[in-house]
Amino acid sequence: METVFRLESPRVIAGVARIVRDVGIAEELAQDALVAALEQWPRDGVPDNPGAWLMTAARRRAVDLVRRRETYARKLQEIGRDRTLSSPPYDEPADPDEIDDDLLRLVFTACHPVLSPDARTALTLRLLGGLSTAEIARAYLVPEPTIAQRVVRAKRTLAKKNIAFEVPCGPEREARLGSVLDVIYLIFNEGYAATAGDDLLRPGLCEDALRLARVLSALMPKEPEVHALAALLEFQASRTAARTGPDGEPVLLKDQNRRRWNRMLIARGVQALDRAGATATGAPGRYALQAAIAACHAHAYTYEETDWRTIATLYGLLATRAPSPVVELNRAVAVSMADGPAEGLRLVDALAAEPALRDYHLLPSVRGDLLARLGRRAEARAEFERAAGLARNDKERELLLRRAGETPSQALSRRAGPRASWVPRRPG
Repeated sequence: METVFRLESPRVIAGVARIVRDVGIAEELAQDALVAALEQWPRDGVPDNPGAWLMTAARRRAVDLVRRRETYARKLQEIGRDRTLSSPPYDEPADPDEIDDDLLRLVFTACHPVLSPDARTALTLRLLGGLSTAEIARAYLVPEPTIAQRVVRAKRTLAKKNIAFEVPCGPEREARLGSVLDVIYLIFNEGYAATAGDDLLRPGLCEDALRLARVLSALMPKEPEVHALAALLEFQASRTAARTGPDGEPVLLKDQNRRRWNRMLIARGVQALDRAGATATGAPGRYALQAAIAACHAHAYTYEETDWRTIATLYGLLATRAPSPVVELNRAVAVSMADGPAEGLRLVDALAAEPALRDYHLLPSVRGDLLARLGRRAEARAEFERAAGLARNDKERELLLRRAGETPSQALSRRAGPRASWVPRRPG
């Protein structure tokens, strides 16, 4: 039940929000549908299409709510008072400039400028990504109560301001675009490397984010960063089949079977990156730089062919364009491949005092890898154990503990050629 609801709740909330025009109420109605499922499914059996069942149950409750509002408003009119409530036009024909995609409407609604940037992303991850407040807090490296407050206040603000559930047009659409791109990227990242739980991947989130990026590219063909984001996600998604082993264990980049990389998605990524370049008029944006980094990996048919020096240069540009300690950590990994682990370790040690990375398990993970490559096994073991203690994802924790327990000969074999550690991908 938890798995089904986690996968289906974004679509249910988005579909119901189009009817009630209130994301907070839509989330409550989706939860009501879950309660009904908890009552009926154990008795009647799980339906063939659980998502459709939840959507139908939630929509019926939404329609009932709208009808009650209409009845109340009509009675107010009948006694001579002004009509103070109106029913949402859920049965009216769509505006031709809108996209018939409830999930995309939900993203743009949650990214309304009346909300702060942090609140926009947290709310959309909660509603569209189906993430708990704890998972969002982990992704943002901030306390859980902070995220909970952002989500509650954001829903209240949207309801109080009576924000329309729509994909806006013209300048208003452009004003929200940056937040929308950030949200889509974060949703993909949560699917690509789950913050917590038993599984490394949550493919449903990746698929939703990739589909939204493609739809957005069709909606805004002259926006280079839209195409760049689509390219980045295509490249990243192309590796999915090779990133886990038979039991769901992580497979590091050096050890991946690149014949399992999806060449069709890579080709789509190349096309999208070309469109981004063709529409750009100035310096490349941060998604264009990240897509270029992903393209370097995609173009390397073997690990040894990876152009780490170009990747390190691109990370340097990205650090200037979008400063972040996580970007610097990525740059340190790339530099270690190009110039050796000692130089990479120097850069990583300079990040040790960063408050945002204090509980970030990938910092000691990267440091442990660099120490292992330098032959400092005792220090490397301590770093991997520390990283395992910070990791919330079970599969990542198991990987880190395995690396902590490697024998010296296993560590030596890993140092035989340049390799990447658990390269962080979340934006800071």
